[in-house]
Amino acid sequence: MEQHLAAGDKFDIQQNFRRYMRLKERHDAIQESHKHARASKVWIAGIVTLVFAMGSDFFLGAAAGLFGVYFYNVISSWTKSNDTEEELETLDRWFATKGLKFEGRIIYRTTDALLENPLDPFDDTCFQ
Repeated sequence: MEQHLAAGDKFDIQQNFRRYMRLKERHDAIQESHKHARASKVWIAGIVTLVFAMGSDFFLGAAAGLFGVYFYNVISSWTKSNDTEEELETLDRWFATKGLKFEGRIIYRTTDALLENPLDPFDDTCFQ
């Protein structure tokens, strides 16, 4: 097992590590907003308004608007979540080409099956 990372990859590893951390934080925030969008009870107000829509075009339009708001929030947060997941997967593949992997927010060598030796990409002793 190689003890050190290549010194030529130091800048790229550090930059991609920072990018991964920013994406991970953004992904967590987007996941949370997606949960809130799905838990929103706007659709219930849409159903109640739809009951009153039997005799009024106004209530029919209001119900359609409420359903539109609900589904727009859910779908937009879902697409943002998928976009950040794809970016994270791209960075995971890049780190895999360098022989590294992430477990949560900690980086390890791919060969470290027991996850005993975490790496600090900003420690100069890790690079040769």
